[in-house]
Amino acid sequence: MGHLVLVLGGARSGKSGFALKRAMERGGRRAFLATARAVDEEMTERIKRHREERGSQWSTFEEPLEIGRLIAEVSGDFDVVLLDCLTLWVSNLMAEGLGDEEISRKAEELSSLMQSLKDCSFFVVSNEVGLSVVPENPLARRFRDIAGRVNQIFAGKADEVYFLVSGLPQRLK
Repeated sequence: MGHLVLVLGGARSGKSGFALKRAMERGGRRAFLATARAVDEEMTERIKRHREERGSQWSTFEEPLEIGRLIAEVSGDFDVVLLDCLTLWVSNLMAEGLGDEEISRKAEELSSLMQSLKDCSFFVVSNEVGLSVVPENPLARRFRDIAGRVNQIFAGKADEVYFLVSGLPQRLK
C-alpha cells in the first residue's frame, strides 16, 4: 500500500486541495503534518482556516523542523500522511542556520524514510519557486536553489508527481 506522491505548484495553484482530495480517496486513518509556524496574525488565521477545512477526519500534527522524527513516531498509527509543505520546512531549516548540504541531506533522509514505510501512503505538497525571475538578493536566490534541490530529491523518489496550474493537475510521473 505504501506510496509517495509529490504535489507541486505555485502559490494558490490548488496543490493543497488536490493533495487533500487524493489523500481522502485513499481512505483509512489520516494524519496531516503542518510545517507552518504561526508567526503573525495573518498566518495564525490561515492555519485556523486550513484546520477547519480539513475537519475532524484528520489528526493534525504541527512540526516545523523534525518531520522525520515525527513520521517515525506516528506512521504506524496512520494509513495516509499528508505533509504540507516542504518549502516552509526548507525556510524553517534555513532560519535555524542549517547549510545547503545539511538541508539536502535531511531531504534525502526524509524522502527515503517515506519511501521505506510500505504500510503508509504519503502525499507531500511543495511550492515550485523556480519559474519566476531570478531573485534580486542572495537569501532569496539561496532559498530558490535549495527548494528546487529538495523538490528534485522528492520527485526522484516519488511514485507519482503532479504539477498544478490554476487548479488543473498535470501528471509528470
